[in-house]
Amino acid sequence: MTGEEFRAIGHELVDRIAGFYDALPERKITPGESPATVRDLLGRKGIPADGTPAGELLDEVTELLFEHSLHDGHPKFLGYITSSGAPIGALGDLLAAAVNQNMGKWDLSPIATEIEAQAIRWLAELIGYPANGSGVMVSGGNMANFLGFMAGRKACASWDIRNDGLYAEPRRLTAYASKETHTWIQKAADISGIGVAAVRWIETDSLQRMKIDVLKQHIEADLANGFLPFIVVGTAGSISTGAVDALPEIAALCQEYKLWFHVDGAYGAPAAALPEAADDLKALSLADSVALDPHKWMYCPKEAACTLVRDPQALPDAFSFRPAYYNLDSQDTQGDSPGINYFEYGMQNTRGFRALKVWLSLRHLGKNGHIEAMRNDIELAKHLYKLCDEHPEIEACTQNLSITTFRYVPKNLDTGTEEAEQELNTLNEELMKRLQTDGELFVSNAIIDGKYVLRACVVNFRTTMNDIEAIPEIVVRTGQLVSIS
Repeated sequence: MTGEEFRAIGHELVDRIAGFYDALPERKITPGESPATVRDLLGRKGIPADGTPAGELLDEVTELLFEHSLHDGHPKFLGYITSSGAPIGALGDLLAAAVNQNMGKWDLSPIATEIEAQAIRWLAELIGYPANGSGVMVSGGNMANFLGFMAGRKACASWDIRNDGLYAEPRRLTAYASKETHTWIQKAADISGIGVAAVRWIETDSLQRMKIDVLKQHIEADLANGFLPFIVVGTAGSISTGAVDALPEIAALCQEYKLWFHVDGAYGAPAAALPEAADDLKALSLADSVALDPHKWMYCPKEAACTLVRDPQALPDAFSFRPAYYNLDSQDTQGDSPGINYFEYGMQNTRGFRALKVWLSLRHLGKNGHIEAMRNDIELAKHLYKLCDEHPEIEACTQNLSITTFRYVPKNLDTGTEEAEQELNTLNEELMKRLQTDGELFVSNAIIDGKYVLRACVVNFRTTMNDIEAIPEIVVRTGQLVSIS
């Protein structure tokens, strides 16, 4: 493709994307199509023998994506914790793909590596975490948390666990997390070799926060029974309700027992930047490692997540290998500190330049702009709770950060019995399924004290007060249709 061809095709594509952004509020959130229908759009043929002109291809795939996708940038998409990706991030991804840096090694990506390092320091500063630590950009919350988990495993093992493995120590490593912790921890326990049975699930209180007294009892019992506790995971914004654990108390307990303190702040960590943020949330600054996802509540296109560590050596200690073919000794530092080689900080060697969109977003909005946007999301979620609480056919349930949960309760239903509760659970589950396919409003669900509730998470810069005020009517109208059917 010549430069002129690229310019013509690119301009046309950008024009169509701009029109897509402008029209998002009027679109259906999702077409609600079946897998078979979507597969039929592509056809069932094998790989094409001959090529197709680039302009024709982009016309085709643009139409497919615009008309047959779920649009999480829609102002009434409130289902999952995934931001409405800002246009500056989309342009950043285009630029990053054009320059096509390999972010594994400094000399393969000099300026891009320094942009990533600066973005990581800025993320730490934003949430009040020590900026003299270190970190790395990764794909999402699972990986960000996994790296913190592995750093803790290495730091707390008194033997060479990377060389000798788990079997060099007869005591079994154990990890501690609340029952509200995201399922990443099962994956981390599995892949790290400690096994899912080594995770101690700590009960939560009425606010879905980890019970600290129960946590301490589990740690002491494991020590008495010959286990080796090594990590406690605190949650800063739970996936279901946005609950924040008592992080200062967890930090003190970890210090007492010399355990690694990791905070899963994939969703809630950015809100620590708000001056009015609760002390529990701000105490993530005490953690040994923190996971946060700019593609969750910082309006960055996917993928963009980050692992932060207090000790700059923690990630290289957990992941670095230095074979001769990396030729690291040849890097000329010219009297300055050596360049960062991010392959030493995690699982990937070849890495894309996902940090660029984060860096651009932090510069485009600035700290104050991000605070204002997050504060607005929180106010919208609080207003939704108020509307639900005032509606005769909606029961408001919880409100934390920018997540509000509620359920539809028909006026003619006698509540209070076990049978009525089961009927409500079934009704609200069917209601959620209908909402997720109708394309007018998209919410997800949570289970709170046995109740099946609807869950709205506002991490969307396009969502307005008018969108929020339309929700009760949509829920009740659709709930009545579900009740009839």
